[in-house]
Amino acid sequence: MKHPALAGLGAGIALALFGVFAYQHLPSPGGSAAHDAVDHARLWSIGLPGLDGRDLSLDHWRGKVLVVNFWAPWCGPCRAEMPGFDRLQQQFGAQGLQFVGIALDAPDKVTAFLADHPVSYPVLQGAVGGQELARAAGNRLGGLPYTLILDRRGTPVATLTGGLDEARLERLVRPLL
Repeated sequence: MKHPALAGLGAGIALALFGVFAYQHLPSPGGSAAHDAVDHARLWSIGLPGLDGRDLSLDHWRGKVLVVNFWAPWCGPCRAEMPGFDRLQQQFGAQGLQFVGIALDAPDKVTAFLADHPVSYPVLQGAVGGQELARAAGNRLGGLPYTLILDRRGTPVATLTGGLDEARLERLVRPLL
């Protein structure tokens, strides 16, 4: 019979090893691995409904420095990074920076979360089709939060799994503006 504490320890070790694997295998910003991991045709063409129900694809924002963030209301690191994303959108939006959130949860949960925590950037409902878009964006592991940064030409510059702090993200996007 397994001891419950040992089972929990085993799950914790497995999660830690997954985190190390994911961190070590992330493409570096500016590297060709970020470019190679993205399925360009699918990335730009998959349409998802906005909060207003109107379908949009990322092609709607082509020509801007695009930060696409896959998140869910239940994800702590996702919630923690959103205020910084909102500040950067407000600070650099006029210079061509565009954040787009892709919410991977039920629409009612996303709407309820955003009612209490509004953001100034568009959020698309990814409960249906969002996982396919995340894979097209290079998120092969399915981790959240997951962020893809594209330059004005639509070339992937970085793919990042895990929470991002505002200062790091600003260092990544400022040279692209």
